[in-house]
Amino acid sequence: MLRYNVRLKPSLRRIPRPKNAAERQARVKDILARLDKAYPNATCALHHRNPFELLVATILSAQCTDKRVNEVTPGLFEKYPTPLDFASARQEVLANDIRSTGFFNNKAKSVIGAAKKIIAEFGGQVPHTMDELLTVPGAARKTANVVLGTAYGIASGVVVDTHVARISQRLDLTKHSDPVKIEQDLMKIIPRDRWISFSHQIILHGRALCVARNPKCSECPLETVCYAKDKTV
Repeated sequence: MLRYNVRLKPSLRRIPRPKNAAERQARVKDILARLDKAYPNATCALHHRNPFELLVATILSAQCTDKRVNEVTPGLFEKYPTPLDFASARQEVLANDIRSTGFFNNKAKSVIGAAKKIIAEFGGQVPHTMDELLTVPGAARKTANVVLGTAYGIASGVVVDTHVARISQRLDLTKHSDPVKIEQDLMKIIPRDRWISFSHQIILHGRALCVARNPKCSECPLETVCYAKDKTV
């Protein structure tokens, strides 16, 4: 009788899931505590000196890395130091100034439109409310959340970028892929006083460890509370 030695691929260690609302709440609290320990000083990576510069930098960051934006904005803000300077810029010239950030024509149009709107309707000051910010060209909800949270310390919502979306799904904090629905889910389970810091911490975590491909799970402080299907340990 022939015998075959078959070596089965070991399955990933299974993490127990919460069984009720109290356990789910406790798990979220644990995740937040671990993020605090790992990223205690997390903040916005976009360099800026005032709310308008942050608005411009955030518009430029769409489909672009913060690192690249930070390479562009020092010279940009020297050339265009005020909203009036941006509002007076020729679109083709500004587009060339920001070419390396990608989608430069649309971004130039948005930045000039934002500057004109802020001057005409908000006295040259970036508005403090979500409803007002959403009327500014180039300022969708994610951009508005970045500006309100970082520039004004106003927790109007949760910033959902690619990192926040990916990691929220991996941690089973949401079942959705649409950023608006992800934000709604996160706002229900994350305490409001943590909305701003949570986004910053998750974004840092996504860059450092929980990357899109081959996440560094063996180094991750959240590994023992994560049951993502693509874990590497």
